[in-house]
Amino acid sequence: MEIRSVGVVGAGQMGNGIAHVFALAGYDVVLTDVSQDALDRAMATIDRNLDRQVKRGAVTPEGKAEALARIRPTLSLAEAGATDLVIEAATESEAVKQQIFDALAPHLKPHTILTSNTSSISITRLASRTDRPERFMGFHFMNPVPVMQLVELIRGIATDEETYRTLLAVVERLGKTAASAEDYPAFIVNRILIPMINEAVYALYEGVGNVRSIDQAMKLGANHPMGPLELADFIGLDTCLAIMNVLHDGLGDTKYRPCPLLGKYVEAGWLGRKTQRGFYDYRGDAPVPTR
Repeated sequence: MEIRSVGVVGAGQMGNGIAHVFALAGYDVVLTDVSQDALDRAMATIDRNLDRQVKRGAVTPEGKAEALARIRPTLSLAEAGATDLVIEAATESEAVKQQIFDALAPHLKPHTILTSNTSSISITRLASRTDRPERFMGFHFMNPVPVMQLVELIRGIATDEETYRTLLAVVERLGKTAASAEDYPAFIVNRILIPMINEAVYALYEGVGNVRSIDQAMKLGANHPMGPLELADFIGLDTCLAIMNVLHDGLGDTKYRPCPLLGKYVEAGWLGRKTQRGFYDYRGDAPVPTR
């Protein structure tokens, strides 16, 4: 099956990046959200990110204009549903995702492939509540989408081979690399990454080190480009907590127990960069550790 048009549901950090890379690869993109402000911010972000690529010589000015022209922002979920491939990129909440798939159902074409950009939730369970579990997959992009090379492809128990092969070809056309994962909690990347971040929060919680020393230790001692607490702020502490809860609930192992301090930061609304405070305070000229 050839994919020509793509509907992206959710115009936030992940959704606008997904719309960006698909438009740049020549796909017609319908980008939808419940908020006009979110759509306006998304288009402004895409414009800025394309500008950066133009300045680096990765995209021509003509290529930028063509990509922007391929993206149609809309408040209509029905328009996003009437495409060849739908990518749900809403918040990491199973209830929210299920509501979106329920609302999309009347507007889908018979051949439309449904996907979720979830970073941890069961693909089999999401697919089972739709009318097309054989044409449903996890399509997990890494953040920031225009920069990161990897896409995790996750098959549910009912996903057919044609759907998998179609999305494999899509990833190739995007110029990215696919890693195929089985449908177990958090898949590959977050199964390994988020518990490491949670362990760093435990090290902070138990007084093993402060924010700066923990991040410096992992950057200089393990050659990580970002420290784990800095990375948590970048991902979003609410997302990290949600993934840890999925791991803990899905695998039933105490080693996946979310650190209480991570929960406290989320309760405070200190979610990282997107709220200007997390393990660092971003409201000044330079980030300042909050512990």
